[in-house]
Amino acid sequence: MNRVEGRVKVTGLATYAAEYPVEAVAYAYPVQSLVAKGRIVRVHDAEAREMPGVLAVLSCEDPPRLAEDAEAELALFQSRDVAYRGQIVAAVVAGTYENARAAAAAVRVEYDPDDHDVALRTGHPGFYRPDVVNPNYPSDTVKGDVEAGLAGAAASVDVTYSTPVLHNNPMEPHAALAVWDPEGRLLVYDSTQGASPDRDTIAQTFGLPGEDVRVVSRHVGGGFGSKGSTRPHAVLAALAARAAGRPVKIALTRQQMFDVTGYRTPTIQRLRLGADAGGRLTAVEHVAYEQSSTLVEFAEQTATPARVMYATPALRTAHRLVRLDVATPSWMRAPGECPGMYALESAMDELACALGMDPVELRVVNDADAEPEGGLPFSSRNLVMCLREGARRFGWRHRDPEPGVRREGEWLVGTGVAASTYPSRRRPASAFVFVRDGDYVVQVAAADIGTGARTALARIAADTLGVPPDQVHVELGDSDLPEAPVAGGSMGTASWGSAVVRACEELRNGDGKEGRADTTGEVGNDAQLARHAFGAQFAEVRVSSVTGEIRVPRLLGVFAAGRIVEPELARSQFIGGMTMGLGMALMEETLTDEEFGGFLRRDLAQYHVPACADVPDVEAVWLDEQDGELNPMGSKGIGEIGIVGTAAAIGNAVHHATGHRVRDLPITPVRILSRF
Repeated sequence: MNRVEGRVKVTGLATYAAEYPVEAVAYAYPVQSLVAKGRIVRVHDAEAREMPGVLAVLSCEDPPRLAEDAEAELALFQSRDVAYRGQIVAAVVAGTYENARAAAAAVRVEYDPDDHDVALRTGHPGFYRPDVVNPNYPSDTVKGDVEAGLAGAAASVDVTYSTPVLHNNPMEPHAALAVWDPEGRLLVYDSTQGASPDRDTIAQTFGLPGEDVRVVSRHVGGGFGSKGSTRPHAVLAALAARAAGRPVKIALTRQQMFDVTGYRTPTIQRLRLGADAGGRLTAVEHVAYEQSSTLVEFAEQTATPARVMYATPALRTAHRLVRLDVATPSWMRAPGECPGMYALESAMDELACALGMDPVELRVVNDADAEPEGGLPFSSRNLVMCLREGARRFGWRHRDPEPGVRREGEWLVGTGVAASTYPSRRRPASAFVFVRDGDYVVQVAAADIGTGARTALARIAADTLGVPPDQVHVELGDSDLPEAPVAGGSMGTASWGSAVVRACEELRNGDGKEGRADTTGEVGNDAQLARHAFGAQFAEVRVSSVTGEIRVPRLLGVFAAGRIVEPELARSQFIGGMTMGLGMALMEETLTDEEFGGFLRRDLAQYHVPACADVPDVEAVWLDEQDGELNPMGSKGIGEIGIVGTAAAIGNAVHHATGHRVRDLPITPVRILSRF
């Protein structure tokens, strides 16, 4: 299928959050803190209030009314305390965007600053063990005797890896348009990955009944997790509209997005692995250190992939968190699995070198027939098939295992491999299907964040109804439609699709006119199984011995992700994730300003992401995997597994090319040259 929304997008007719036509709209522009920690003494806004077109100034001097239990990141202007540099401390509302921005620049905030701490570092005295890590995994797990397993190993590695702050940077900036009606009901056009949960959070923040809030988000220009929960801009739009007495629009600049829309926490990860002479693991220990803000605890599940990947008699995983004077981290594509698998798969490569063993074979001999941590059976697991098929397609058998010996002029050439995994979840959802003018209309409050959700759901409905896809019309992106969970965690299609299938079945088996479904009971009765997609990534790199430049002429991913609903969409998702993984490996990094707090590299001129020229040959294929335990479609999520493993495959290839191991991402020319 072609994307069903393709025409409206390429002709410019698709409407995004900042583009809805509303009469008499005003504009809000935020004022951000210039200190990382302290208290606001006074907000000097008299000059701003006298400027042309200004309708209101919001600040803690006259705190607007919000619910007492509003989340700390969303409780705008309720406190004089400053928790991080870039925090929204005031805002100006004016009749034009230009006037709002000019007046915001005239607002002067007087601070009583305090000493701040913004650096994640080993040995920090503030580290503690959180009770759970995202979303609700136990922080620490132990199985067997790790120390004995390491002591008895024929070969072992004890290595530490780090990943930097990473920012999501979707193409569409975060934006919202808020409209209050005379009865006190609120309509918010928001750029969000979930209209239903966004509505619930906004309602809670304002102390409103859920039915008095509506969120519309029909088209979203990417999110990668940063739009997976309500952000301050949406609350600010609603506060500003209430203060101004007219609709208010806010569109964050790229620089502002770096401060208030979440980011991937930096990590420091220690891995200890031991194996016997045949390569079988005797112990695995994975400990992750990461940061959160003083406002909200967010603990990423960085070490959890080690609980899934490889058979071992002794396994310990742990997370340690420190609360710093920084913005709250949040979800970014494949949270936990992405940085965690980078470290684990890099350590597996180092272990293969220590054993003198092929890195593909090391992974194969340690394949698990049940989940290593708890012993749950897998609904399906075809990691070995992914590794074997990838090795065949990539020409792995011709690889010389000796690192640092292949040279073409100034270029050192190497290849690397890494495995990948991501959970296959689903959550309760509702759907309504009915006949209109001989066609079928599917309604579900799902979100299409550029991944083609409309197309996938149209295919699922058409297959269930036994009709051509062009007879199915999908309506989504509106919280007034049947309840749907967020587009995140690679569970959107599985969750929404399950409800669509059941609603279509009810229509087909009933009066043929309409069908409704709510999968809460069905999902709650899912069997206790370990549900995961698996994959293997292979990379070829060329490293300049003169400049340290790294090029990646080939990337291959082979995946086992259940039934692929729509091949063109799947390929796009896989290669998009792998391209993002290349960026993680070689270029993406947000620096933290330790002197003044806040982030450096706050735009796309400084925060580099891959361009087409960086990925000349990226290929994604998948196995024909049948898994009847997952959902009615037999599908697994594919949006995130593409990024998992890619950075490790590239890092392992860099080692193979140069003979030098870079354990701190990104792998930049400076880091390469420092090792020659």
